Amino acid sequence: MTAHENLNLTDNSSSGGGCCGHAPSADAVAQTPDIEMAECPVMAGTPVVKTDAEAAGLYREHNGQRYWLCCASCGPLFDADPDRYATAT
Repeated sequence: MTAHENLNLTDNSSSGGGCCGHAPSADAVAQTPDIEMAECPVMAGTPVVKTDAEAAGLYREHNGQRYWLCCASCGPLFDADPDRYATAT
């Protein structure tokens, strides 16, 4: 069981994605240039629009690298073990 499943944050609905349903819409992903997109290091496979994440404070710096997160729940998980998530991306 992943940390997010353990926290009961996994969104299995068809409305979005990501651990908390905060993944960008399919339209937003399609309209955003690839260079402006990232993948959440905690919820692998969850797309993140970098500017949206930064505006919401959903990013972390680790070893000189910036990581963008899909939702606020990913922050504490990343903070608890940044090396684990930094090497996953």
